[in-house]
Amino acid sequence: MARNALSFPGSVPALRVLTLLLLLLLPLRPLAARHNYYNALSKSILFFEGQRSGKLPPDQRVRWRKDSALRDGATAGVDLTGGYYDAGDNVKFGFPMAFTTTMLSWSVIDFGRNMGPEQWNAVKAVKWGADYLLKVTAVPDVVYVQVGDAYSDHNCWERPEDMDTLRTVYKVDRAHPGSDVAGETAAALAAASIVFRSRDPAYSRFLLSRAIRVFEFADKYRGAYSASLHPAVCPFYCDVSGYQDELLWAAVWLHKASRRREYREYIARNEVILRAGDTINEFGWDNKHAGINVLISKEVLTGRAEYFESFQQNADEFICSLLPGILILKSNILEVG
Repeated sequence: MARNALSFPGSVPALRVLTLLLLLLLPLRPLAARHNYYNALSKSILFFEGQRSGKLPPDQRVRWRKDSALRDGATAGVDLTGGYYDAGDNVKFGFPMAFTTTMLSWSVIDFGRNMGPEQWNAVKAVKWGADYLLKVTAVPDVVYVQVGDAYSDHNCWERPEDMDTLRTVYKVDRAHPGSDVAGETAAALAAASIVFRSRDPAYSRFLLSRAIRVFEFADKYRGAYSASLHPAVCPFYCDVSGYQDELLWAAVWLHKASRRREYREYIARNEVILRAGDTINEFGWDNKHAGINVLISKEVLTGRAEYFESFQQNADEFICSLLPGILILKSNILEVG
């Protein structure tokens, strides 16, 4: 799978690239006739409705998409309907889907007020992802991380409404750990809880409670899911950067969502052990180090966490590496002049 400097998989641009670049780098009113960023935002959020799996709601705007994969999870005795298909295929990969939910949530948290009427559609996109993540974490100390056999699916390109390929279910548990995917799932649930804190307090509390439980599982039973489930998830979404960043990423979101001291202490205690400053030049579904430092640096800048100044320094270096006009990007993948 090809990687670029931001570590986004080329086969799934909208689920990763549009979420980060379009939702985070706006204002939304058209800045010029040639560059209608509001229209770009509207279409990028609409894309998620086209990627929906399961029983579609009455307000579905992509009318040519119909119900699909209504028996997902049945072979394992669980309900795993819903969620998002990964790209042009019909596999539901839990790792990038959870990251997508985290990033959509972050976009709403920081820029929702600037989204105009698209804010409601973005919130619905977050809920569609969060509802599925609640399903995959319903069993304690288990996370269902994938539905569909990628090899079988990729051998037959067809509409999800018509698919007859294998809908194999894969999970991580105590004996087969996946701290990376479980950590990202906890981060997504925590971030979504902030989105719904005032919109639906009961739902928000439920999301946060589940995020705490999933994080405890991820931290207690450590290991990479690509080691536990290598034949199923590799080479598609192998964990290359290690699971340590996801544990810190989840702790940062849990601290932001709950304001509990234990997560602040976890971050401080594990900053070096879990390598918070590693590979700060990349940010994507596999590597969260830049996001960790940017998110914590906001706490520093608002005067609520001066003791985390090292994270602000790392974030500054990451942002500087992306600014136009520099001679060499610090990433070892891409150079610009």
